[in-house]
Amino acid sequence: MSTFETYRYAFPNARLTRKPNGVLEVKFHTAGEKLVFNGHTHEQFVELFHAIGEDRENRAVILTGSGDAFMDAISPEGFDFFTPAGFDKILREGRKVLNNILDIEVPMITALNGPVLLHSEYALLTDTILATPETVFQDKPHFEFGIVPGDGVHILWPEVIGSLRGRHFLLTRQVLDAETAKDWGVVNEIVPADKLLARAHEIADGIAALPPLTSHYTRIALTQRLKRLVDEGLGYGLALEGISAAQVAHTLARQ
Repeated sequence: MSTFETYRYAFPNARLTRKPNGVLEVKFHTAGEKLVFNGHTHEQFVELFHAIGEDRENRAVILTGSGDAFMDAISPEGFDFFTPAGFDKILREGRKVLNNILDIEVPMITALNGPVLLHSEYALLTDTILATPETVFQDKPHFEFGIVPGDGVHILWPEVIGSLRGRHFLLTRQVLDAETAKDWGVVNEIVPADKLLARAHEIADGIAALPPLTSHYTRIALTQRLKRLVDEGLGYGLALEGISAAQVAHTLARQ
């Protein structure tokens, strides 16, 4: 079982702070600035969410970003999409990271400090999503790399905004502004940037004041359907993503 001090400084791309009431804030970053997602963070976040889930002293979790974006930049560094062993690693990490988020048995809040252009599935697995007026959503990099969006977005976007809207969102790389996202049920509240974290902590503090088993078991109850959907569709989606990546590799090798 994790204790906070054993993992607090273990993750270079996540700054962790926890208040005495058990509210844990997780701020994604790269060298103190906005996160640049890559293969190393892909691996790192598997262990990050596992450690958080194993720490019974956490009473609520807030996810947020640094700088002017929650997650809008990606680098190929550390990824190997184009060999069987490389994509096997991506597939295993892709399955584990979402399951580890769902295995965090306390309520989770995402405070979106700006655009979410990749890995929006992390936010969609939390229980409350706050956004700034500057927040936009898009699934940008999958089709830019020429690969299937099979890492969980294919499950969660149709679930959250409806089947036709969700498929259209992914197929067209549609950009959703904060107001549209709120109207469609992706965002619970739109909050000015300077009040975003205060509002997230206000909600988290209310949750942390509940009896521990009440908050734990409520999160478990609320995520049962999502666990089933992820279990049914994630491995298959990632496998299809891998096949498409192999085709891209084959095409590049022939050029």
